[in-house]
Amino acid sequence: MSQPSLQPLTFAGREFTPEDLELIRQLTCDCAPLGITEIARTACELLAWRRPSGGLKHLECRRLIEQLAGQGLLELPARRAAGAPGPRRTLRTARGEWQREVQGTAGDWEPLRLEVVRGGPSDRGGDHALFKELLDRHHYLGYRVPFGASLRYLVRSERAPETVLACLLWSSPAWKMAPRDRWIGWSEPERARNLQYVVNNSRFLILPWVRVKGLASKILGACARRLAGDWEQRYGYRPLLLETLVDATRFRGTCYRAANWIHLGPTSGRGRMDRAHEAHAKAVKEIYVYPLCRHVPQRLREAGAPVWREPGEEAERR
Repeated sequence: MSQPSLQPLTFAGREFTPEDLELIRQLTCDCAPLGITEIARTACELLAWRRPSGGLKHLECRRLIEQLAGQGLLELPARRAAGAPGPRRTLRTARGEWQREVQGTAGDWEPLRLEVVRGGPSDRGGDHALFKELLDRHHYLGYRVPFGASLRYLVRSERAPETVLACLLWSSPAWKMAPRDRWIGWSEPERARNLQYVVNNSRFLILPWVRVKGLASKILGACARRLAGDWEQRYGYRPLLLETLVDATRFRGTCYRAANWIHLGPTSGRGRMDRAHEAHAKAVKEIYVYPLCRHVPQRLREAGAPVWREPGEEAERR
């Protein structure tokens, strides 16, 4: 049985030729025993798909392989025997269960404490596991491992340091959004070069038992003041613009407006990687942005590409 023909496509900012895609398809066949993660790493090495720091874009490559498989263009390797079939489940603990209601005004809970979540999936019982569990259990979109660079924050109060009030996830921006791109005024090459100066607020969760008036906008303001420095410390460059997408069928965007974010209009209804125009109208969301300094559109057009480094790279050189 002949395999479907491959057409050029753009994914995560890179153009792939039919020959590139055929190489990936061949790897998934020839190297199936290695598993999809090692196949993605191998494909990145052969295609020289790397970050500016030299690190492999293996997470993006894995998503590309999964997308091609979803379109019937290749077959994924069989799952390894280790581990249960199906998606990995987030561990449920008492820390993620509904807590006693928190009330008052934002002033009652100041000063706020924004804590960068460190560690990784192996950090069981730590803040990384707690962050993942809270989002997975209480955010309507759940938790998904983000593309590329990301920062996670748990928000607590100095007055009650053990109480988690909110979670925020910041990650890579949407590849194309017409209202944002018109507001910036950049060309295709400028966007491809400087998109990583934009950071997306992909998850914002005020925990459902936290009923504190004005808290969300206070957190957004505090995070806007903190994030550029934290991002630079981890990745080696300072972002210039924050963005987010608000589902208008669920939320009015009030906290973003109160925190002086700029409303740019609705999305087209396509997902961040939707090249086939298959999304439905219900996916339309409202776009908000927050400049982190003056003259951001001009700076996004004129800046040189950010020098991206892997987390911990600076420490390793010392």
